[in-house]
Amino acid sequence: MIIEQIDAPLAGSLLPTLTGNYYTSHDIFVQEQELIFEQMWFCVLRASDIPGSGDYQTVQVGRESLIVSRNRRKEIRAFYNVCRHRGMKICAEPSGTGKRSFQCGYHAWTYDLDGKLIAAPNLTKMPDIDRDDFGLRTVHVREWLGYVWISLADEPPSFDDTVLAEVTTRLGVVENLDHYEVDTLAVGKRVTYEVNANWKLIIENFMECYHCATIHPELTEVQPEFADGLAAQVFVNHGAEFGSDIKGFTIDGSPGVALLPGIDPDQNRKYYAITVKPQVFINMVPDHVIFHRMFPVSADKTIVVCDWLYLPSVVESGVDLTKSVELFNRVNLQDFEACELTQPNMSSKVYEKGGVLVPAEHHITLFHEWVLGMLGHDGASVGE
Repeated sequence: MIIEQIDAPLAGSLLPTLTGNYYTSHDIFVQEQELIFEQMWFCVLRASDIPGSGDYQTVQVGRESLIVSRNRRKEIRAFYNVCRHRGMKICAEPSGTGKRSFQCGYHAWTYDLDGKLIAAPNLTKMPDIDRDDFGLRTVHVREWLGYVWISLADEPPSFDDTVLAEVTTRLGVVENLDHYEVDTLAVGKRVTYEVNANWKLIIENFMECYHCATIHPELTEVQPEFADGLAAQVFVNHGAEFGSDIKGFTIDGSPGVALLPGIDPDQNRKYYAITVKPQVFINMVPDHVIFHRMFPVSADKTIVVCDWLYLPSVVESGVDLTKSVELFNRVNLQDFEACELTQPNMSSKVYEKGGVLVPAEHHITLFHEWVLGMLGHDGASVGE
């Protein structure tokens, strides 16, 4: 199969998109797993999901199953979910609590919470086995914003030059995000969406607001500036102002909950959004933060986990968060439906050479160029 790259720019206001096979090809998706998801910093879970020693979750990053857990000192550790003996999955369940060790169900090789091999049948009769060398393979871990980020790369990329650079690009300085104190917030609501669409379609959707007036009536009621798709690109960078009669970021514009105390006065009636490649979206409003994590499953399927984060006192109070949650839940459902209706046509002969981007979407070409660069596709046809 021949993979065609982005053609030369079209005349006038239109720029070309990626060609259709970038959203449908299994082989391209495997390249993305290897060269993007398994190389970059990838956000896997909220640290509060594994609060205690021995608590763990299994996550899928690229082609790899991983165990993310806390050791006896409650430090976060991550390992490949692969027994060093014969390769069986160590943890078959998606989560567990208070384990004292990890044991393979095949031959009972057992590892402590730091991954060291501590027991196996007849292990004492094999004194030449180095228990550290045959421990679970570790993964690079970083905790930021109260989330656990991992990198499978032998030498992970600079966190500052990748993740934090995305924040700086959108907000000017990282400190503008620090005001929201995301790491101190509590999960008030979590929704997991199964989206039958390629992960890049979802990112492209989040990157532009040309569609907002068409499919997001509730959002544009709260954020009138979003009705102008071109202007919205500027407002997202510098904060989109609530409508004059809007009291809060809620489904009906009614007041929200307690404001986050660290935000600046000029942030208390504004919405901000950040896309952190390859799979995180962060939306900040005065009283909560909406944090999306994407888990690409295949060329045409993506799991999106969305957390609504509030002050712990708000969550503990039991206050009804429905109106607050429903606004972006509805935005998500509208966006994901649009992506799912787009996905099948990525294989149409009409889209063989791709589509076009209007000026309000031109910045998406930077994302396309980044994808091509990460895959090593330099613009020439690539044999597959």
